[in-house]
Amino acid sequence: MEWMAWTLPTVLFFAGVGVLLACMTVFELRRPCLERRGFLPIATTRGDRLFIGLLVSAYLHLLLVGLSDGPLWVASLLSLAWLVVVLRWG
Repeated sequence: MEWMAWTLPTVLFFAGVGVLLACMTVFELRRPCLERRGFLPIATTRGDRLFIGLLVSAYLHLLLVGLSDGPLWVASLLSLAWLVVVLRWG
């Protein structure tokens, strides 16, 4: 595992994604969901919305790192807000 810089933020990020996936799995087993339509142009399940939210969050971070010198926590807050919006109303 020496090929990757396992810093505390890196560990927290991957642990957070792992916990999120585990919680979504338990939630799906306890309360299966049906596809629904929100503001996204396709019918989605909870897992679809989580995937879309995580994917857009990654792109937000890449945009911030690539196009500005702003602090990374700004992208993290925007990503968290986006994820909540997509999971709730997407």
